[in-house]
Amino acid sequence: MAFYQFVREQSIPATLDEVWDFVSSPRNLEKITPKHMAFEVTSKGADAKMYAGMIISYKLRPLAWLPFKLPWLTEITHVVDKTYFVDEQRIGPYRLWHHQHKLTAIEGGVRMEDIVTYEPPFGILGAFANALFIKKQLQAIFEFRYRAIEEIFGKMKE
Repeated sequence: MAFYQFVREQSIPATLDEVWDFVSSPRNLEKITPKHMAFEVTSKGADAKMYAGMIISYKLRPLAWLPFKLPWLTEITHVVDKTYFVDEQRIGPYRLWHHQHKLTAIEGGVRMEDIVTYEPPFGILGAFANALFIKKQLQAIFEFRYRAIEEIFGKMKE
């Protein structure tokens, strides 16, 4: 049973309030997820701001070649306003999914840090699948998110 972790950081030229308002709204996930995944928030009340205990349901196509969408259910387990929140998968494709979203005010904007800890299903087969495509797919999804956030907020000046 292998688990994996990756960290992605991004500097955003916006205020902490602006970035928090965007990332703490479940509906905005659709805006920063690749179109081929056919990501759809299906929860009632998904227009509300996140809070600890919030359950969010989605449908998505994790692999572009799948002819159907899979359900995914997450719980927001921790929230500290304008600082961080954690979502954990309750139903979905992973054996373990723990995603920390951290925000820190920096000069000229906000540093956003995603820390994802996950374990694929199926033991050794899942570890093999991770090496073959899961890790690459997750990196591509977060690269897409990085670019989408840049389109929404702009690039940090160097």
